[in-house]
Amino acid sequence: MIIEVRAKNCYAFEDEIAFSMNADMRNKKFGTNVHTENNFNVLKTAGIYGPNNAGKTCLIKCIRAIKRVLLNKKNGLMSNIFTESDICELGITFMVSGRKFSYDFKYDTEKEEYIYESFSEILKDQYNNEKVVCWLKKDTISEIYESVDEDVLAMIPVVSKNNLLCYVIDTSKFERINEMKQILVGFAEKIDVINMNNIPMEHTIELMKNKNQLQQKIVEFIKNADLYLDDFEYVDMDKIRVKTGEGDEKPEERVLDLPESIMDQIRLVSTYNGVHVPSMLFDSTGTKKIAAIAGYVIEALEQGRILIVDELDSSIHFKLTRAIVALFNNELNINAQMIFTVHDINLMDCKRMFRKEQIRFVHKDEEGVYVYSLADFTAQTGVRDTTDIMEKYRKGALGALPDPELINSLLSINGNAKGDDADDK
Repeated sequence: MIIEVRAKNCYAFEDEIAFSMNADMRNKKFGTNVHTENNFNVLKTAGIYGPNNAGKTCLIKCIRAIKRVLLNKKNGLMSNIFTESDICELGITFMVSGRKFSYDFKYDTEKEEYIYESFSEILKDQYNNEKVVCWLKKDTISEIYESVDEDVLAMIPVVSKNNLLCYVIDTSKFERINEMKQILVGFAEKIDVINMNNIPMEHTIELMKNKNQLQQKIVEFIKNADLYLDDFEYVDMDKIRVKTGEGDEKPEERVLDLPESIMDQIRLVSTYNGVHVPSMLFDSTGTKKIAAIAGYVIEALEQGRILIVDELDSSIHFKLTRAIVALFNNELNINAQMIFTVHDINLMDCKRMFRKEQIRFVHKDEEGVYVYSLADFTAQTGVRDTTDIMEKYRKGALGALPDPELINSLLSINGNAKGDDADDK
């Protein structure tokens, strides 16, 4: 599970920001929203609010970049355009099997080099005192090198900087560095990053092809979303019937000439009142998005994965978004986690749904971009557990709220129209 994400000079973030999933256990409200293991307390969900173009998606991009770096893929990193530095700094603290680890790196986007990386384990005793144990440190600028495997020390200064250390040496020769690599790769492989504005159906299709319990749970999830469906399935082409007014007909033979990806979409069938229809042709945008995210949600809950969703509420009714979040907050969810960006303030509910630290904001002004939590607002600032958070946000008391002046556009249009009339006269 993700505990904290750090970024500096990456995308919209010029100054260092920290996005935390730490739970404040001084507050006992909604204890089921917290995963507790070995004295570590991590939030199961967090919703991120803020205006368009403030940096919400950039935070998602940072998580995606970290995942790609750890999996030895092209990272797509970009330094902040308002700085002269080419060095992106990213870090993540996370929990795996009850153990807490921290990984940080610096990447030179101009030279495409990893000039710094460090990996540590954070140990906590029964009194909540933490101790940091460094496994690896490679600082090529200050020429400081540390490793739990002493035989690696001599290699660090001379290996290529075009990749992480664990990908430029044979880690199988070094016990602890090999364990570090397995921890990092295993963690990254559990992260799914999706954008609801462009969510692919392929993941659900692949899971639907396998006739197993996971497929059944995906179908139940879609049907339980109250979409008026009798059934949802991946079928052979000869089972598809289309209502044409002249009776039920099979698709024409030339359909078989379509690319496999399109064929898969056609074979994903919704059933309404006994009639089988291709989902891609007949279902609404919202229905298709529910079907597309279903595989990710069920797989996350089944396998303890981390689901990162940009624009969770895109084309989906607010009751459905609440229901999805509630699945992750539920006490039956052991170790799955969901972090999402959202605009729907109906989710901003600390009376029935969220702990204060689960509601996050991204605010942007002339000085920079800020990431903070609702928990940063105390009773002294007028925010209590009984406070109407939605009303506070509407009034701008929590920041991270757009201030559009679109009326100026109307006045401009109206003024131009009057000017044109005057010219005609």
